[in-house]
Amino acid sequence: MKIRKLLFLFTFFLLSLVIVVSCSSPQPTSTTGNSTSPSTNSETVQMGFSVWPGWLPWEVSQEEKLFDRNKINVNLKWFDGYLDSLNALRVGQLDANTQTLNDTLSSVAAGSDQVIVLVNDNSTGNDKIIVREGINNIADLKGKKVAAEEGTVDHFLLLLGLKKAGLKPADISFQPLETGAAAAAFVAGQVDAVGVFAPFTNKALERKGSKELFSSKDFPGAIPDHLVVSRKLLNERPQAVQALVNTWFDTLAFIYSNPDKANGIMAKRAGVTAEEYKQYNSGTKIFTLEENLKAFSPGKDMTSLNYAAQETSKFLVEAGLVKQAPDLSKIFDDRFIKAYSTLKK
Repeated sequence: MKIRKLLFLFTFFLLSLVIVVSCSSPQPTSTTGNSTSPSTNSETVQMGFSVWPGWLPWEVSQEEKLFDRNKINVNLKWFDGYLDSLNALRVGQLDANTQTLNDTLSSVAAGSDQVIVLVNDNSTGNDKIIVREGINNIADLKGKKVAAEEGTVDHFLLLLGLKKAGLKPADISFQPLETGAAAAAFVAGQVDAVGVFAPFTNKALERKGSKELFSSKDFPGAIPDHLVVSRKLLNERPQAVQALVNTWFDTLAFIYSNPDKANGIMAKRAGVTAEEYKQYNSGTKIFTLEENLKAFSPGKDMTSLNYAAQETSKFLVEAGLVKQAPDLSKIFDDRFIKAYSTLKK
């Protein structure tokens, strides 16, 4: 939260997924800019993010110079295509990236050494499966053409729904299309259903008679979104990782204190109006410091990252999205949120 794969507007998020994409050398489509103020972390951190409500606060971090306040140089790279950001981290072009749990698990299963250090949010309705008129339940998807961006969080959501209804991936005609193209194909009547995230959900619903079949709201905790760093950055520059985590919580504090200004910054980055951006609030649950601490703690339900990772790994293997389950023993590191918590006491 696959790929959530999984990518567009404000505060929306549940467990995610990802078919391992090729190891080509992706390039960011644009860059927000570099922080150039004097820093105790002089080496620039290459960090990627893309259009999803739980990740757009990083644009506020940049615009309000909160990276500078935490004495870290960050080259915040914007990716129009979420999958490109996943590839960039995997091939070493990024030191850190914003991505879903399932996508991170898929990357680790493929051999990439990545670590989750922060929970940004959970998708609670902003990832949706939208269908044409005449499709009234998940069982009705059998034999139908269903589009989604392969290996992203919305593909993952689709598979979760199929499994719940007792269907297999082979029971539908899956059409692998980039999220924007998938929404356009649905509106044009080329497919019967589509898996998309906001604001592409709005585009898909322009089709006459279309409706939401199910969403991430129906699978609580299945698509959490995170800040993920490379093992190299973690081992060689832990102080930089700490500065990123500190910046995130400083950013949330700024947003809560300056909601209108922050909303305007995020809306501009997303390419929508401030009013349009506000509509996405209910679909994403931004995690507080306390919720982060709880998520990193052991548990026996989806609110625990370790439990969620175990369940998601099983699903990825069963669905044939990865050949073998990833090693979960080193995928989470909570020392940075704990250090921030201690700092604020």
